[in-house]
Formats: sequence, structure tokens, C-alpha cells
Amino acid sequence: MLIDNTDFIKLPLYTKGKVRNVYDLGDRLLIVVTDRISAFDVVFPNLIPNKGKVLNGISEFWFNYTKDIIDNHMITTDVEQYPEGLSQFREELSGRSMLVKKVKMIGAECIVRGYLEGSGLKEYMKTGSICGIRLPEGLRQCDKLPEPVFTPTTKASVGHDENITFSQLADRIGRELAEKLRDISIELYVKASKYAESRGIILADTKFEFGLVDDKIVVADEMLTPDSSRFWAMDEYEPGRPQKSFDKQFVREYLENIQWDKKPPAPVLPDDVVRKTELKYIEAYERITGKKFDA
Repeated sequence: MLIDNTDFIKLPLYTKGKVRNVYDLGDRLLIVVTDRISAFDVVFPNLIPNKGKVLNGISEFWFNYTKDIIDNHMITTDVEQYPEGLSQFREELSGRSMLVKKVKMIGAECIVRGYLEGSGLKEYMKTGSICGIRLPEGLRQCDKLPEPVFTPTTKASVGHDENITFSQLADRIGRELAEKLRDISIELYVKASKYAESRGIILADTKFEFGLVDDKIVVADEMLTPDSSRFWAMDEYEPGRPQKSFDKQFVREYLENIQWDKKPPAPVLPDDVVRKTELKYIEAYERITGKKFDA
């Protein structure tokens, strides 16, 4: 079952993102992960089969795996435990939804990079730095960095997020909170990277989002998914070129090849790109969780 529209849920819509539809249940929220796909901040007309279930399942895995570092907003993914009569939609919601605490989100995206790729590579090629952090000279595409770097961005409600320096983040949210987010983000990245390597995957970079519950920092939204991270096959890793990935980098590269101007409306993706993307997401799920994906 492909899911795009979730209007069958007769609850107040809290927010609608590029992929997630979020409903208001008072002190809790219901997150429904659709099969929509976006790239370069534009949502595409195609749906990717099973994408929502893969993302939800991977987030659930990481939320449980990283509890020793930081709490998260997840309450349950069991539809039978949902309130407001939502269990009547078990077929639509099973595997692709999550009941969570309502969190006061912090207005920044916390990105940790362990390898040089994407916007970080582009900035490095121009300036030799990423977000004000000076890097060694002569690094190639996808080279491993001497140590993971914290490179925050703004969180734009529309349009593109923008890289900012740590000092700019501190000016926005306060230095003490900025330092906590930096340290937590790097600790999460290091723990997740070690686990991913045990599964034959390089975690090149990832994005975390945090919020506050009773003044306590929690990780929220999604976590270490193919939409928010770059996953590479360890056995085929070779710096100096793009890597075989288990994320939507495959879609990005297709779009670069057709020289799309990255402005709406998005082009329709060919059937083979949709199918290959689905398989990459499923492979990411199975490698990370160690479980066979069951649609």
C-alpha cells in the first residue's frame, strides 16, 4: 500500500513536512511517514514503495539503540496502543507511524560529518573549510576526515537550509545549549558509526534534530535514516569518486545527470529509478537492523 495523502485521519494537522504528516493529540503527536521523496528540498510526484516503513523502522531502531546517550521523543509504534480510535487504521498506519511526545523543537539542524561529500565537499573546494572549520589541504571527494566535525545549519520552513558556524549557532540559541548539542551530536555519530561499520556500512554524515521536553534535551523527528544520512558500502569504498550508497544520493545523482535546475516542479522519476531507490532503502533497513524487511 502506497501512502501519500493521510486525510483519512480526522485529527488536527500539526504540521506537514516533505515526507511526514504530523497530527496533534494534545500532549502527544502522531507522525505518519509517507512514501513521498524529496531531493534538493523539492518533493517529487513519484512515491517510493515501502519508503515510509523503512524510514520509520530505522528511526525506531536507532531511538532504542542510542538511549544510553540521550532520550528521544518516541512513545510507541504499536498501532493498538494509539488513542483516538486510530487502531481502526492499522492497515494504513502499521509500520509507518509513531506516537511521540510533543517536543519544543530547537531551530537548527545538527549535522556531523565524518567524510567529505555533498555540500561540505563543495564548501571545502571553495574555501578549504566547512562551517568555519579549517580542514587539511588536498582532501579528495569522500575522504575520511581526521575526526568528525559538527557543521550546523539553519532550519528553513521553506527553501534551503544554510550552513552556519558554531559561533552563529551559539548566537542563535545560546552557547551552553549549542555546546551540548554539538557534544551530543558527535557522541551519537561515533556510536552509530561503529555499529554501522559492524554491518558493513560507512556512515559518512548525518543530521540530528533536537527539542526540549520539560527543559530536557531529546532527539526528535527522524534518526539516522537514508533520508537524513549518507550510508556507503564499506567493501566498495574508494575515495576520490562518488560511493555506492544506500540513501537518496542515487536520486540526486540521477537528477544531476539530467541537469535539472533544482526548482519546482520536480520531474517525474523513471520507473527504474523508483525501483532501484526502493531496493536501496530496503537494503539499508536490512543491513542496519539485521532484520528481513517485511512489507
